[in-house]
Amino acid sequence: MRITPISQDDCIELLNRVSIGRLACSLDNQPYVVPVRFAYEPGYLYVFSTVGKKIRWMRKNPKVCLQVDEIGNLANWTSVVVDGNYLELTDPQYTSEREHAKEQLAQYSEWWRNPLAERREQTSDVSIENVFFRIDIQSMSGLRGVLEAK
Repeated sequence: MRITPISQDDCIELLNRVSIGRLACSLDNQPYVVPVRFAYEPGYLYVFSTVGKKIRWMRKNPKVCLQVDEIGNLANWTSVVVDGNYLELTDPQYTSEREHAKEQLAQYSEWWRNPLAERREQTSDVSIENVFFRIDIQSMSGLRGVLEAK
């Protein structure tokens, strides 16, 4: 197998194709990684969540990383890593950006129901705080694994 870097255009193509990635954040030298659904547009990733560990941590340390991959098999895969900064889209300051995030995420059928329902089941609290946030992309890079012909 040969592993090669991919172009920025290839990174963008993958971010447009795939809507689930692993979000990494850290606090006090402790990393934390969770799967999230996202929507990509040039310069940004949009995500919906409820308040929990990742939101509390990102509020304190906005430096984040998102890893996305597409795996055909062990010798055929593509992976992209995005480094960026967390920005919570709160009202009233970011009302238009928040609405834009909803529109972007609405491309995925019932994108918000699962995390909200799961969180309410865990806490029995119907007043769970919804959070829309944006990752302002600072950099991205990717690799591709390809089986070499013998």
